[in-house]
Amino acid sequence: MIKIAHESPKSIFEEVQRFTDYDYALVHLFEEDEEYLKQFQQAALKGREIILDNSIFELEEAFDADKFDSWVKYLKPTWYIVPDVLEDGYATIDKMEDWNNKGLGYKGSGKIGVVQGKTYDEIVDCYNYMNKEADVDMLAISFDYSYYTKSVPHANKYVSWMLGRVKLLGDLLRDGVINKDKKHHLLGCGLPQEFQFYKHSDYDWIYSLDTSNPVVHGIKGISYKDQGLWSKESQKLFELINSDITTDQLGLIKNNIQKFRWFTNGSYKLDNVL
Repeated sequence: MIKIAHESPKSIFEEVQRFTDYDYALVHLFEEDEEYLKQFQQAALKGREIILDNSIFELEEAFDADKFDSWVKYLKPTWYIVPDVLEDGYATIDKMEDWNNKGLGYKGSGKIGVVQGKTYDEIVDCYNYMNKEADVDMLAISFDYSYYTKSVPHANKYVSWMLGRVKLLGDLLRDGVINKDKKHHLLGCGLPQEFQFYKHSDYDWIYSLDTSNPVVHGIKGISYKDQGLWSKESQKLFELINSDITTDQLGLIKNNIQKFRWFTNGSYKLDNVL
């Protein structure tokens, strides 16, 4: 079973927690929003598993490493994602080396290294470094590498992203690159039906994923179909963090979460709430 987290507006944080396996925090919001920080402090006190992200997707560059280190030591999350560089495997390696050389991070938290790159060879080089030299506890692979649109060209870029990551993981498996003894995290989601491809035991090294996809689409009034979606709302969840959610929107969000869990694990975690 792949562990699932869905980022959500503060107003429904606890409601969404009921249907997720862990919590996913965006570090830049800690400095902007005291209420947001308190929600994750409370989650930690409850013993919830937490991944602290460096907010690169939201900011388009990773949060300052020294400040990120301070927040890691403050929150003491279960896991944290070391600052990386979008689409640049070698610059990401340099950031990881700098992080390790400075002795940053909290030893009680698991360290996640992100695999980056614009070509298959660069992605493999970055993966091998993270796996063999970086002393990380988990590796992360994102949903929207530009490489995907080249490896699986399609008129719909979201289909390219979906099938591109499926192909990448399959190629890494085929070429003996994947370390099946190490946990892996899938960052984000283009189309929710992607995750049905990973139900096979060949992919039991995938430990977790995070995405706000079912939440954002529910807020926008979009309900998942049985086959998933073929387009994606481009708005980022942090831009909706202060949204008040109506009863109708919450119903759509729960419906989407239900279908997302079915795509991913073939099971629900909603009991009688719908």
